Amino acid sequence: MSGKYANVPFGYEPVQPSRKGTLIFYDSFENVTNEQLERAATIMNARAFKQLVLYPLHESTVKRMSRDAVQSFYKREDRLHEWRRDHASAPIRVEGLEGKRKKYTPIDTALRHIQAEYPSPLFLYMTLEMANQWASFDSFTDWIKELRLIIDGQSDEVHPRLEQYRHRWEWATE
Repeated sequence: MSGKYANVPFGYEPVQPSRKGTLIFYDSFENVTNEQLERAATIMNARAFKQLVLYPLHESTVKRMSRDAVQSFYKREDRLHEWRRDHASAPIRVEGLEGKRKKYTPIDTALRHIQAEYPSPLFLYMTLEMANQWASFDSFTDWIKELRLIIDGQSDEVHPRLEQYRHRWEWATE
């Protein structure tokens, strides 16, 4: 027990933090524009999230998920760090788990790491393509019950599982 005692008036209740939860932008960041990053930062501020976490995927993870060619991980990560430096006053973090692992990281492993590392409630921010890919995985139905999803982009072509769990996600609007 701490040796520091404090006297407080009767009925005192500590101030509740005004910011809660974490917004995680999960993507390869190969085709993500600065406007999309700005939109995510705007949503973080508008909804009073504690922080925005940018989660870039390793090349081997992207190849397994979509077979698309991407730049090296460190180049995409450097771009994100540069964008973050331009927004020094905002609570933005670039997650380095995939850079440390240097190999394929399943989305389940990434989400378990995020769940253990960052304060709840968790909101995943994804592009429409990434959300459709994630919805095609078997583990989607388990994870969508534990977190919320914000999708960047507008389209009528959403995966049937996304349509099934329509109450757990929304379109990104500023």
